[in-house]
Amino acid sequence: MSHHTTHRDDATTHDTHDTYDRLIALLDTAAVPYELLDHAPEGVTETVCALRGNALSEAAKCIVLRVKVDRRTTRNVLAVVPGDRRVDLDAVKALYSARYAGFSDAATAERLARSVPGTVLPFSFDPDLEVVADPDVVTQPRLYFNAARLDRSLVMSGADYARLATPRIERIASPAAT
Repeated sequence: MSHHTTHRDDATTHDTHDTYDRLIALLDTAAVPYELLDHAPEGVTETVCALRGNALSEAAKCIVLRVKVDRRTTRNVLAVVPGDRRVDLDAVKALYSARYAGFSDAATAERLARSVPGTVLPFSFDPDLEVVADPDVVTQPRLYFNAARLDRSLVMSGADYARLATPRIERIASPAAT
């Protein structure tokens, strides 16, 4: 019987690297073209877009949501919207005919997304996390997102993203502020 225990800190660091490795393995196996961009550690969409030199609309903003369908059923949803937009919680609620839709707490989001806030991928490696992407995400010729790390981003086409991540595609982004 093994008495090996992992400390929380090790687990977190390991998970993040593991998530990054899984992403790269997925892309390489699918032979999908992508680019990696190294930059200063940053997880805020506006700031990281400036560092990468891409438009906000080309960024995938990924938010873990808690959707209470009824008293017994809660779904975890990974909402993926363009960087210049917000998640429309009412639209998500309507999508699931739910009583409530709101943001997940940080610990739950981190556990399900297997990465820290600011580095959440538009992919799910957890069967309990369903991906819903706004149509404006998958039509981007170049889609940018943090690659499960604050210091590295990935660029791929929205079409390849949709093919690999197989998100449910629904209008879940509120209109861009004018």
